[in-house]
Amino acid sequence: MLCLSGLLSDRYPFDTANLIAALDAHSIPYRFRSNTKDIWLRDFMPVRTGSGRLISFRYEPSYLANESNLRTDFRRDVALQLDLSVTYSDINLDGGNVVYSPSHRKAVISDRIYAENPAYTPAALVRELEAMLEAEVIIIPSLKSDMTGHTDGMVRFVDEDTVIGNDVPSINGLEQRIKRVLRGHGIQVIDFPYQSDKGISAVGCYLNFLETERCIFLPIFGMDMDDKAVSMAQRLFHKVIVPVNIREIAKQGGCLNCISWELTEYLEN
Repeated sequence: MLCLSGLLSDRYPFDTANLIAALDAHSIPYRFRSNTKDIWLRDFMPVRTGSGRLISFRYEPSYLANESNLRTDFRRDVALQLDLSVTYSDINLDGGNVVYSPSHRKAVISDRIYAENPAYTPAALVRELEAMLEAEVIIIPSLKSDMTGHTDGMVRFVDEDTVIGNDVPSINGLEQRIKRVLRGHGIQVIDFPYQSDKGISAVGCYLNFLETERCIFLPIFGMDMDDKAVSMAQRLFHKVIVPVNIREIAKQGGCLNCISWELTEYLEN
């Protein structure tokens, strides 16, 4: 079951229609969740561990410090819609800053986590995260100018030992530093098509895709590089690649992974 914000269709009708058509074509069930304050479900909904536990982290990102109207509180605003067993954590962490490997034994998180949790020493924070996420936590450097610092716009796993990363010119050596960290954990990085846009826009960030058991719903943006991204995804992944044009949503800073959240078992109230 895929969850989406009820705000999507009103704010971005064209993009939402494209996504729903793609989901319907591949028999992916979905529901629109009410009472969300923004469309980025990935960030404020719980994180599912490899054993199936749901961990709800505190959602108070610094980039929304002065915009409480955009901060959905899962426990208060959404949890009552679902009958779920959830563990709550005081760690301040967006779901978009957790990228699991296929086995869920590894989790890549950006170093933005340190700034968001100043009460912890880095070592103590990683230890607690590893216990909660049931995974080896790998911390990679973030792009300081990126508002969110989320890893789901930086790396995604192809298999346990391979990720794709944005193919961009080195920004103060950032991409090389990310590769060095990941290689130190036995993970190779394949450059994936990327085209930068202005400001907060995620137009051109193809690796913020939605992955299901059988399909990868790949964001496209109506530009020349779309074909290259689709072709490369087809070579790398042993799943059906489904292009979905969500250009208007992407202009707001996120793509398909950002707006979605998956449930395997649930009951609705």
